Amino acid sequence: MTERTFTLEEAQTLVPVLESLLRSAMEGKKLIQEVEAELQETNSRIFLSGGSNVDVIKVARRKAARDKAVQTVKDSLAAIDSTGVQVKDLDIGLLDFPCMVDDEVVLLCWKAGEDTIEFWHGLEEGFRGRKPIDEDKPN
Repeated sequence: MTERTFTLEEAQTLVPVLESLLRSAMEGKKLIQEVEAELQETNSRIFLSGGSNVDVIKVARRKAARDKAVQTVKDSLAAIDSTGVQVKDLDIGLLDFPCMVDDEVVLLCWKAGEDTIEFWHGLEEGFRGRKPIDEDKPN
């Protein structure tokens, strides 16, 4: 069971700050994936050609950028986690806020790009089970 729960108002107040952290993590993940693809392509090129001239400085800079992005992602996710909010999908920017309604924990669901928290779902339902907030719960 979740330790911290939020009211809709509390969750909504956190969205702007968490959105900034989430975007940092999402951008960092994207950079990590780009650099990994570049390094894989470089390795493949070297392997297939039996050797190759590599711009070592450029590769080192890209690896450093990747390492910095890894730390940014870790820090951003840790900051979000410390609030009690759950990061459900970093690719689409999905956050869940545990909320107590009628002695039951449900999840207020917010996705990057949405202006406000407008959906919720049960603990077992996930994103596909999202319902509008005015539908049954929460109040």
